Order: sequence, then structure tokens, then C-alpha cells
Amino acid sequence: MHATRLLALAAALLATPVLPAVAQQPAAPASLTADLRTDIDQVEKKMLDLARAIPADKYDWRPAAGVRSIAEVLKHVAADNYLIPAALGHPADPATGIKGDDYKTAMAFEQRPLDRDATIAQLEKSFTHLDSILAAMPAAALGEQVSMFGEKFTGQQALILTATHLHEHLGQLIAYARSNAVVPPWSQGS
Repeated sequence: MHATRLLALAAALLATPVLPAVAQQPAAPASLTADLRTDIDQVEKKMLDLARAIPADKYDWRPAAGVRSIAEVLKHVAADNYLIPAALGHPADPATGIKGDDYKTAMAFEQRPLDRDATIAQLEKSFTHLDSILAAMPAAALGEQVSMFGEKFTGQQALILTATHLHEHLGQLIAYARSNAVVPPWSQGS
């Protein structure tokens, strides 16, 4: 009986395919910039879908005096999509007037009078710019020191700041939209 069990075990082991050592290793993690690109692409889609869902007559709406309007939030996001990469050494489109070492240039960009469609177009362009920077950023640049807002950051910290900034303002826009009876497109039917 014991010999029968040993033979069955031996047969089972011989029938089990041997996988190459490579297949048994865990997959290499994606790079930080690849993960950030995926995350930012999702935020971009939601933000643009929401910007398109909000009627033009609501773009000047603000929850209180002294707080950014819907249009101002969207232009602020676009400005920082240029400003942070510029601080990392990737200049913004000269037409924006934004310089990486001068926050006032981003504030001036935010104050440009734009209608709803032009605001959305600027936001789209800024996300295209940001994505091209992330796609081209070498891993070595993540550890380099940069100066932004009077502080020192690594490239990696600056990119993480970019993603968290986008999420912060997406949440703000969701609250603004719902305050104006606009349901975010991805939430409709839920």
C-alpha cells in the first residue's frame, strides 16, 4: 500500500509541468512615471468630461466671494500643468507666458478672459503638454533637486504633487458641479 502511494506521488510529480524560472518571478513594477501617467490620464478624462457637462452659463459660478469660479479652477489646473513641468526644466508653450520660476506668470494665465470652449481647449492642451513631459522623463531626473514655490523638491516629489493637485481640484469641481445640479458623467445612473 505504501509503495502504491509512492508510485502515485511520483507519477503526479512527473506529470506536473516545470515552469521556467522567469515565469515564477513576480513582474517588475511599473515605473513611477508610468503609474502617474495612468492616474493622471484618468483624472484628465473625468475633469474634461465634467468641464464639458457644466453649462457655459455656470462657468462664472463660485461658492462664495473670493473663491475661484468654475472657469478659474479649470484655468488654474491648466496653468499648473504648465508651471510644474516648467520648474522641472520643461518649458511651457511660450504662448502661455508661464515661466517655471515665476508663479505670477501662472496667475496671469489664470486671469485670461476665456469662454467655456476656449477654457476647455486650454485644459486639453495643458494635459497634452503634461503627458508629453511624463512620457519623456528619464528615471534619473526623478532624484534631481528643483526649486518650486520657494522650496526644494525632487523631481519625483514634484510629479506626485502634480497628481495630488489634480485630484484636489477634480474633487472641487465635482462639488461645484453638484452644487449646480450637474451630475458627473461617470456617476450618471448610479
